[in-house]
Amino acid sequence: MSASVGLPDDVVDDVDIADVDPAPTLLYAIKQVELAIRAHMDDLLRPMNLTALQYTALTVLRRRDGLSSAELARNSFVTAQTMGEMITTLERRGLVQRRVDPADRRRMLTSLTDDARVMLREYDARVDELERTMVDGLSPRQRNAFRDYLSACRNALGDPAH
Repeated sequence: MSASVGLPDDVVDDVDIADVDPAPTLLYAIKQVELAIRAHMDDLLRPMNLTALQYTALTVLRRRDGLSSAELARNSFVTAQTMGEMITTLERRGLVQRRVDPADRRRMLTSLTDDARVMLREYDARVDELERTMVDGLSPRQRNAFRDYLSACRNALGDPAH
């Protein structure tokens, strides 16, 4: 048994230790960043009784008013069923409103209410501060490059619409 890696000697002989990358994969690293952001966002938004996913949906509507539930789900990274439930909750709280699409009466379009816009403005600085904290160790040039790299990754996976 090889004491250095805890594997049988015959397995260790077949593995070139130089080929083993101790660093996590990029997918793992990205997921860890996402989880850290989510935890901080949940703490930040708790006083508003809002989840990070609800906040995401509201900010998507701020950028793209009048989306259908399915469009909002795709842009908010949740399933259509989850979004339907989320819209109902946000509508009950007076943060979104739905109206019939005049071009297709079968479609309902979702928009922010004035109350939601005020609430988002109140939290913009706090969310901006969280982002600044996250990239504090990066220069402005590195921050721009980081944003570009993330966009390139998203585009490579076939999701350029955001």
